This record gives sequence, structure tokens and C-alpha cells, in this order.
Amino acid sequence: MSGQSITDRITAAQHSVTGSAVSKTVCKATTHEIMGPKKKHLDYLIHCTNEMNVNIPQLADSLFERTTNTSWVVVFKSLISTHHLMVYGNERFVQYLASRNTLFNLSNFLDKSGLQGYDMSTFIRRYSRYLNEKAVSYRQVAFDFTKVKRGVDGVMRTMNTEKLLKTIPIIQNQMDALLDFNVNANELTNGVINAAFMLLFKDSIRLFAAYNEGIINLLEKYFDMKKTQCKEGLDIYKKFLTRMTRISEFLKVAEQVGIDRGDIPDLSQAPSSLLEALEQHLASLEGKKVKDSTAASRASTLSNAVSSLASTGMSFTKVDEREKQAALEEEQARLKALKEQRLKELSKRPSFATTDTSPVSTTGGTISTAPAIDFSTASCSNGALKMESDLFDLQSSFQPSMQSGSTGLPVATAWAGYSTPQGPPQQPAGGLQVDFESVFGAKATGSNSLNPEDAAGAILKPTLAGSGLPSNQQPEKLVSDDLDSSLANLVGNLGIGNGTTKK
Repeated sequence: MSGQSITDRITAAQHSVTGSAVSKTVCKATTHEIMGPKKKHLDYLIHCTNEMNVNIPQLADSLFERTTNTSWVVVFKSLISTHHLMVYGNERFVQYLASRNTLFNLSNFLDKSGLQGYDMSTFIRRYSRYLNEKAVSYRQVAFDFTKVKRGVDGVMRTMNTEKLLKTIPIIQNQMDALLDFNVNANELTNGVINAAFMLLFKDSIRLFAAYNEGIINLLEKYFDMKKTQCKEGLDIYKKFLTRMTRISEFLKVAEQVGIDRGDIPDLSQAPSSLLEALEQHLASLEGKKVKDSTAASRASTLSNAVSSLASTGMSFTKVDEREKQAALEEEQARLKALKEQRLKELSKRPSFATTDTSPVSTTGGTISTAPAIDFSTASCSNGALKMESDLFDLQSSFQPSMQSGSTGLPVATAWAGYSTPQGPPQQPAGGLQVDFESVFGAKATGSNSLNPEDAAGAILKPTLAGSGLPSNQQPEKLVSDDLDSSLANLVGNLGIGNGTTKK
């Protein structure tokens, strides 16, 4: 099956409905497509392992559940995804795997759907065994051999004799499980098994580098060990030589499938005279008769062996550092591409023109703080009103007035704001309207006769609108003190102001 199956799509949709983004991504990383898991899905799962609110057991269980599938593609990609998270994810993921009694139970897995299924099932069984051993190793030593600090002051170089003799066999077991994958170049025929091989190749370099440093530490301590320790140490060294041969064969396969020669470390064998010196030293401790060897010759043999193994270790370390540098450059290139894409998106957006209501403009990528409106020369849209330069010059033309049809709602003013009318409630149509200012002499006779001291108060007083009188025909001020004549005058004015005639 070349693409995503209907089952893949249905399963992903089910997780979309339940809102489980992690389970959905696991399904997308382990589809029936005959290709390695997509990088974007693996990157998301790695991100999940670093999020404290993500349930790591749930993530792991989602991967385990996918290994119960009958398709070799889905199962193989589930193992690859798990391995990827063990290598590049947060350490709490591998810690959880190590805490489980069992991981993958695929020793009897077999996909009988086709010839390719038979072939790939063999590698699935071997691969699952390695991942199980990798988790067991972490449980036993509480760290990952592929991630430990290396060098003269590294973990394996500074370990004491007793702990070293217990730790190196654990590395050997993990290395055996890795080399038991035992794939040939002509068997790497699809993207799925190729993805698994690349992860194993990277693990082999780091694992053997730690293994090599443990052996260097062992040799440096060997001639000071007790008899039983020397016996264990000699057995460990012999097994190391066997595994060095096997790892060189594994690296040849990597070269055959196109991995750059610069990414494959060089192996330097220790001189055979070292093994002879180690055997003679153990024989002497057991009381057997051996040919005498001077301390100087023994030290020289040991020094040459350690130098050869250190050279091998440097070669493995350089390859590992080169891979880390390449990964860093790839990440920087990805971030640069994202940045360029973001800049292109921003450049395509339309620029916003400055309006009369905008206080700033952003022309040419710079911010102008000049006001968009010059209040000293601004005018209304119809040109009818010219505003004076002094905003607080209280002229009569700025006095707000109530319109005859006012409803008591806020009225728009020349200040581009709203003010609530302060006048009395509207009288019913044809009702009595009284101009108290005209009656009691409080109204100014001209627009410029306003007393400056009363300006603030006068501006808030309502004026009579809709009287129908021109500005030069305002009622005369009453000077008589006689109440009767004043009231008569008032009635006469009201008749004229209301536009009514006496019948």
C-alpha cells in the first residue's frame, strides 16, 4: 500500500474528535505509507516530551498500541518513532520506558500479507529486541550510554574498578542487540528499514565510543587488580576485540548504502602483544610459570594499546561532533527559511494610509509623530465653520444651542465629541415657551458683549431656539418696574414668538 489507507484516515479523524493531538500525531507518524515517519510529526512528538502537561505514559501507550497492528509498515514505523524519541526526546520518556516491566513483545511477529512482509518481519523482531535492551540498560545504570560525557574526565574513564566491571557487560549486551540487526546493503530496500538503520548507525557510533572508553579505563587498572578482577577483565577485553570486528562490518554496510566516508569513524586495533601481556599477568597471579617480562616492557605495551584505542575514540567522537554540528546547521537553516517566509508575508500585506483620525503615520517603515490634524487651520467638511487658533476663545458662534426637535440625547459638538443638553425638557407642540432671559434682563445684546467673568457660566445656559426671530430683532429689555405692564409686554412677546395671532 503506497499511501495512507482508509483506516489511517479514520483513526486520525477519531482522535481529532476526541481532541487527542498526541494520539493523532502518533497515527500520522505510523501510517501505511512505505516511507519513514515524517519529520514534522517526529518533531511534534519530541516537543511533547518536553512539555510538562503532556502525559508521557499516554504517549508511550499510543506507540505501543500501534505495534499491535498486523501491518509490518505500521509496526516498524512505531518502533522507529519510539527509538527517535529515546534518542532526541526528553529523558523522562526513556525513564518511563525503563520503569516498565515489558516494552515490545514482538518476538513472534510475522506479517504474512506478502513476501516483503516476511522479510521485514525478521528485522522488526530484531529491532524490538534492541529497543528493549536499550531500556533495560538505562534501568540498570540510570543513564544512557549514547549520551554520557566522554573524554578523560568522562563517566566511563573515571569509574572505579568494581563498578566498571559491572557496567561494561551491560554495554556489551546492548551492543550485541544492536549488531544482531545484521542487515546487508541489498536488504535496505525501502524508506522504512532505511530510517531504522540510520538510527542504529548513530547509536552504534555513540555506544561504541562509550564502550571503548570503558576498555581504556579497564586496561589502565588491569595490572593493579586482584586475581578475580583480572580474570573478569581479561574476558571483557577478549569480547571487546570480537565486537570491534563486528562493528567494522556494520560500518562497511553504512558506507555501501551511501553514508559519507567522513561520517564513518576509523577503527584502530590494539596491538596483539597487549593480549599476550594481559594473559601472562593473570597466569603469574594464578601461580603458573610464565616467561619473565620487565615492568618497562609491560608499561610500553600498555601505553601503545591505550594510544591506539584513544585514537579510535577520537575518531568516533569527531564523527559524533560532526553530526551534531550538521544538525545545528540544519536547524539554523530551517529558522532562516521561516524568517524569510515571514518577511515575505509581511511585505505582501497592504499598507494603511493615514486618515484624519489617525494620530500617526507609518510611511516608509518609520513612525511619524506629527499630528494628522492641524487644529489651527482645520475646518469642517462643508467649509462653513473656521476654527480659531485658540481653542479656548469663547466666541458666541461656538455657543451650543438646542434644536427645536431635540430628544434629550447627547448632541454632537464642534469638539468632535458629545455633550448632553442642559436645557429644560421639551414642551408639547404649541405649548407655552418663556424666554426668562429676555424678561429679567440677563440676555446680552451682542455677541461681543459677554462679560469674561460670566463666560464659563453663559456658555452652559440654554438659549431659545426656533423662535423664528432674526438676530437683530430680539425682544427689547424691559426697564419698567411696573409688574402689570411687564406682564402685558410678556404676553405680547409670546404671541409674536410663537407665531400666533390673536383672534
